[in-house]
Amino acid sequence: MIQKRNTMKPICIFSIACLLMFGLNSCQKYLDINQNPNAAQEAPIAGLLANVTYTSAYNTYYISHDATSYYVQYLASPNPGSDVDTYQPIDPSTAWSQLYNTLTDLYDMRKLAVSRGLHAYMGVADILTAYNLSLGTDIWGDMPYSQAFQGVVNLTPHFDNQQGLYDTCLALIDRGIQYLQQPDATGELDAASDFIHHGNAQAWIKTAYALKARMLNLVSKTSAYNPSAVLSALDQAYDTSADDAQITEFAVRNPWAQVALNNAGLLLDGWLSSYFIDALDGKTYGVFDPRLPLITDTTVYGDYRGTPNGAGRQSSGTGHQECYLIEGKFYSADNGPLQMITYAECKFIEAEAAFRSGDVNRAYQAYLTGIRVNMEKMQVPDTGMQRYLSDPRVAVGASNLTLSLIMKEKYVACFLNPVTWDDMRRMDYAYQNFQLPVNAALSTFIRRVDYPSVETTRNGENVPAVQLSDHLWWDK
Repeated sequence: MIQKRNTMKPICIFSIACLLMFGLNSCQKYLDINQNPNAAQEAPIAGLLANVTYTSAYNTYYISHDATSYYVQYLASPNPGSDVDTYQPIDPSTAWSQLYNTLTDLYDMRKLAVSRGLHAYMGVADILTAYNLSLGTDIWGDMPYSQAFQGVVNLTPHFDNQQGLYDTCLALIDRGIQYLQQPDATGELDAASDFIHHGNAQAWIKTAYALKARMLNLVSKTSAYNPSAVLSALDQAYDTSADDAQITEFAVRNPWAQVALNNAGLLLDGWLSSYFIDALDGKTYGVFDPRLPLITDTTVYGDYRGTPNGAGRQSSGTGHQECYLIEGKFYSADNGPLQMITYAECKFIEAEAAFRSGDVNRAYQAYLTGIRVNMEKMQVPDTGMQRYLSDPRVAVGASNLTLSLIMKEKYVACFLNPVTWDDMRRMDYAYQNFQLPVNAALSTFIRRVDYPSVETTRNGENVPAVQLSDHLWWDK
């Protein structure tokens, strides 16, 4: 296998392993047998914090890599007729198991935090529980929750209703905010064990409001949608990209970097869809997006070519005749950010909510800001950024702004994030030139993911019978 030179900033890899297992501040501290035994009692909850912040980001990757990035045609399988490309049933057992492993650790962390009166840990547990649960229910619908995490007491928990889980997530967010606003929450979190916000309680509060805004915006097709509530939450969310919920330290490398490395070693993965390439290289919208060279390289033909979903690669796969994730690019660098929620996403949520409420001036400014801050984060050269932002097909003016244009730009800025599949279903897949994959097994666009075999084999009597064309409650 081709090995890439490690470009990670200097960190102790064993320290990360120590943190994930024990939540200690360093390997040296872990090995110090003369430390205060009372201080050592804090180690388990710090270890849980390390684990849940690390794995919550990874769960974003698992769901994206296993399903959603293919459904929104960020990625395409290099093999023709693949299950995930063509809307065949898939077995997302890895994503399901990893999600519930994290939820179980969050349950344990909160229980331990309650016993010790640690408000910040309680708040983070509630917010990350809402985050992980929302990831799951947005692709599966009904899921075990109220009867879950009981071990041998109940090995076959019933599935909670998906709309009820949505309400539960919002309640968890609000409760988490209240805990983090307690005076003793400041400085309580172990900074070295918090891979997302490094112990900053105020940063966690901002993430809670960002997640709340995302969830309030999710119900845009229902009578419950309230754009004013969305905007109110955003007013208390992120101010800059420095607030983003993400991780940038890894035991080895960013999982998307591993995908790129595997592909370079001919374990083909991470191939870019022709729809995504066409959306950025000028074919679909008539303007070249300067973020594309920061995601992939040109082919041997000197252009950008994607792979049609369902059709598979149009070449041998060994000569870079098509585009795929490349080692060292923004999303696939060893220490590239594994993003959960970002300031750019918040600006596009703001643009949508303001547009739906009739405030086109606020919508337009948020739309332009969303593009700019995403490009700045990706370190797009100023000339390319200004050229794009001033192009008349982008800088359309407030009076000509459309919801489709907002969602098109959000699609690019949220590359590889599962939230894009929520958006596509809310928009009924009405994205310019977006079509069913080649040889699709469904006559309509896919709306949900099958339940995994790991659950159907051990809790089959409670698993709902579903079809991949079934709409979730907020997607009616």
